[in-house]
Amino acid sequence: MSVSSPAERDELNQLLQQTARNDQKAFAELYKRTSSKLFGVCLRMLRDRGEAEEVLQETYTTVWRRADSFDASRASAITWLVTLSRNKAIDRLRQHREELLDDPSRLDETVDDQPTPAAGAETSQEYLRLQQCLDELEPQQQSSVREAFFTGATYNELATRCKVPLGTMKSWIRRSLMQLRTCLDQ
Repeated sequence: MSVSSPAERDELNQLLQQTARNDQKAFAELYKRTSSKLFGVCLRMLRDRGEAEEVLQETYTTVWRRADSFDASRASAITWLVTLSRNKAIDRLRQHREELLDDPSRLDETVDDQPTPAAGAETSQEYLRLQQCLDELEPQQQSSVREAFFTGATYNELATRCKVPLGTMKSWIRRSLMQLRTCLDQ
């Protein structure tokens, strides 16, 4: 799902707030509207359909239990949901860290040749816009941001791999995120 208007964003915020009041119909509608996007996030990060499905299930279990912690003044519902699924996927990656972080070039592999919900998400305008903005970053920073957010690599791991001081890596990531935000806001 692509949230393209303030009205859609407000509807999702309301559905999440209703879910916090144990409204099962609101939860079902929230799932219907957001699950393909969140599955795409999980699949892109985990590269394994079964793992992505498990993480998606964990995400929505957490949404049901913790929807009351959502604060619309801090972030939109879709941002909250994507962050939650991303964090769950990172937790899963960290469980399998050695296997996945040994070869960062695997980030661009495809899971299989069959179209998936993630393929639809990846071709969405949001994904293409993000890709364009990522392409504007310097190659070293682009690689660091991708590894940090798609594999869950820590600042220390990235600094060691790139042979730069920890503070430099933190600055690269921070400046890169600011540049991405500016690019995406245009």
